[in-house]
Amino acid sequence: MRGVNDPWRSPLAARLTLLCHAATAAMREGAFPAPEDPLDDGGVRKANDYRLSEGKADLFMVSPALAARQTADALGLEASIDRSLRDVDQGGWAGHSFETIHQRDAAALSAWLADPAKGAPDGESLIDARDRISPWLDAQARRDLHLLAITHPMVIRAILSAALDISLPATMRIDVAPLTAVRLSFNGGWRLQAITGG
Repeated sequence: MRGVNDPWRSPLAARLTLLCHAATAAMREGAFPAPEDPLDDGGVRKANDYRLSEGKADLFMVSPALAARQTADALGLEASIDRSLRDVDQGGWAGHSFETIHQRDAAALSAWLADPAKGAPDGESLIDARDRISPWLDAQARRDLHLLAITHPMVIRAILSAALDISLPATMRIDVAPLTAVRLSFNGGWRLQAITGG
């Protein structure tokens, strides 16, 4: 019987599918997300109609945010909540529209629009999000299984930056629409296999 250290044994081949949760009103209307934002009616419909095409996963994880949990429920998944997958903290801007923030502090909003990776003034930057998600990503690389994780656009960008060693400004040019699936595999290093849906 071949043991773990047997040279003929296949190396670990972790697979990770990142699924962006379905749409919320904040996503459609141009607002900073809040953890308690629910899916809107269109998001519920699309999540109910969505069919996973990423192959059978062995394990499911989900952000603690309501929209992510509702997406998992709509897909009929028994997913474990993992706080590492939580959205970027938008500080005092969470739950408020761009218009409202513009009226409060136009200069701060202009600075954010020029470089969203820096985050809201009292929130979490994308650098911070990447740093906190990197240990989670490293742990997934050591698992010989297919994990499907339901999370948020900015978290997916942070993971792509960490996994593929690309700059955070470059990830801001990647559209991550609701129900976009990003497939990665690990075999000595992370590789991007596909970005689909959305």
